[in-house]
Formats: sequence, structure tokens, C-alpha cells
Amino acid sequence: MERWIKPAFSVIGMEGSTVEDPAIVPKLWEAANSRFAEVAGLAKTNPDGSLAGVWGVMTDISRSFMPWEDGFSRGLYLAGVECRADTAAPEGWTRWDVPGFEYVRVIVDASDVFQRTLAALAEKGLTLAGAVHDFTDPATGRMFMCFPVRRLSD
Repeated sequence: MERWIKPAFSVIGMEGSTVEDPAIVPKLWEAANSRFAEVAGLAKTNPDGSLAGVWGVMTDISRSFMPWEDGFSRGLYLAGVECRADTAAPEGWTRWDVPGFEYVRVIVDASDVFQRTLAALAEKGLTLAGAVHDFTDPATGRMFMCFPVRRLSD
């Protein structure tokens, strides 16, 4: 568990709603991965040429980047890749501009990492300041969950 400051960023991906399909997340990843060539040239890269990040970004239905509702079961999800803020999404893709947050970033090492981390945050007196995001670091292949504990000023 580490603190991580991530200024505002943008993601191009495939968007879906758990309201329309409670099992939408794997379907979005399948679609995004199968069509990645369409956005590969738009992806933001690190100085070494590696992708800046692969994201599963979440927001509540109002699109205010607050946590999912109804026990974290109802919200919107975007499966995609980090891009520059001035990048236009190609047809069939969506771009979200995610506000900056201070996150508690946790390696996904078990199926209960979400529940364990929420409990650990509560023990420390921390509450979610926004929706939790999935992040894969392409340089290492490590998967993380990012729990926002403070929204950064814009």
C-alpha cells in the first residue's frame, strides 16, 4: 500500500454501464484489447517509449468520478489506455478526462484486495474521495487498484 499522486489525465477506451449489463467489465476489456490497434498511435508514452498506462477507470452514473453506488455495483467503466488531453477519440471510442487525486495504490494480489483495502483505509480514518480505478503498469505488467483519498485542486 503506497500513496501515489496522479495529476489529471485522460483515457481513451470502451465505455459501458453496469446498469445496462452487470457483467460489462470483461466485455469492455475484450473489445478494447481486440481493437487496440485503432488507438495505439494515440496512446501516451513514457520517455522510454513504453505505454504510460492501461486503465480501468470508474465513475458514478453522474460522471462526477465519485464511487460506484449500491455497494460498489452500479456505475460506469472505461477500459482503455492513457492518452494526451488534446486527443480526440476515434469513432466507437470514448475519452474521459479524469481529475487528479492522491491515491492509495495497492498491488492486485488476491481477489479480496478491494475489500481488504477498504477495511484498511477505514482503520486509518480515510474515506474514498472518488471512484476506485484499475491500473496496469505496462513497463512491469503489475496490476494495481487505485483508491482516491484526496482530490487535487485543478
